[in-house]
Amino acid sequence: MKEGTAEVISWNETISEANYSVITEFIFLGLSNSQELQIFLFVFFFVFYVGIVFGNLLIVITVASDSHLHTPMYFLLANLSVTDLSLSSVTAPKMFIDFYHKHKAISFKGCLAQIFLLHLFGGSELVILVGMAFDKYVAICKPLYYTRIMNSNVCVGTVAAAWGVGFLHSVSQLAFAMNLPFCGPNKVDSFYCDLPRLIQLTCTGTYRLDIMIIANSGVFTVCSFVLLLISYTIILMTTQRRLSDRSSRALSTSTAHIIVVLLFFGPCIFIYAWPFPIKLLDKFLAVFYSVFTHFLNPMMYTLRNKDMNTAMRQLRKVNVNFRVKA
Repeated sequence: MKEGTAEVISWNETISEANYSVITEFIFLGLSNSQELQIFLFVFFFVFYVGIVFGNLLIVITVASDSHLHTPMYFLLANLSVTDLSLSSVTAPKMFIDFYHKHKAISFKGCLAQIFLLHLFGGSELVILVGMAFDKYVAICKPLYYTRIMNSNVCVGTVAAAWGVGFLHSVSQLAFAMNLPFCGPNKVDSFYCDLPRLIQLTCTGTYRLDIMIIANSGVFTVCSFVLLLISYTIILMTTQRRLSDRSSRALSTSTAHIIVVLLFFGPCIFIYAWPFPIKLLDKFLAVFYSVFTHFLNPMMYTLRNKDMNTAMRQLRKVNVNFRVKA
């Protein structure tokens, strides 16, 4: 017991004695050293990012402009689109700039800002996905009580709780990052800052730091994922027992929700909860999580959704008529 206490004291002393002035910036190693490949990657990812911006903005504008979509499901969907757009915008613009620079640097404060924003929007999106699962559960399993349970106060409270949880989670990650004992190496094998990569640069052993990340972000992610799996399992079992047009429609939208959940949580679990990181896989998952997931989410919710497609066509007609009159 005394030896364990001594180790903790020694580790805390190491942190307190670390010379933080040594690290003023971090250098990203990026995705490739080949200039030709970086140009290709710039064009490739830029096309996806434009799709993310227009796709998610289109969902927000469509939901806000069509009164038929002023329901709990679409209110949460619009907020999901906001977090999707925000999450991708934390890392993508910096990545595009770095494609044209050999010296891919970010200041220490800029790195901390990326960590804070990533976990703010990521934690918020996680709670919103749980809220959407609850909305779907009530709509299918408790249809007679839906309007009473999913009222406006519950919807606003869910979104407020999402941002509150995201903020508290990001503050804890920021406090953790600010106390890491850096003392020399500053090359990050990625294209953005996050704790699993930064702890590889610390002066102390990474075992305890890995455990702390798993205990925080890892447990948070896995528990939410298990809760969602239970919710959607109940939903799918309920829809299979009720063979009707309404049930088949609910099954279709639930399938889209499940795909979005898997796309979001799959990379997160491997990045934050998997105790044996693989560098090549981590970099691939970082790209998938930062770019592809937020590009596919709007497609999953619009291409398979008749209400959204109808509202978008109506919005297009209004826009055309406005131009003709102008």
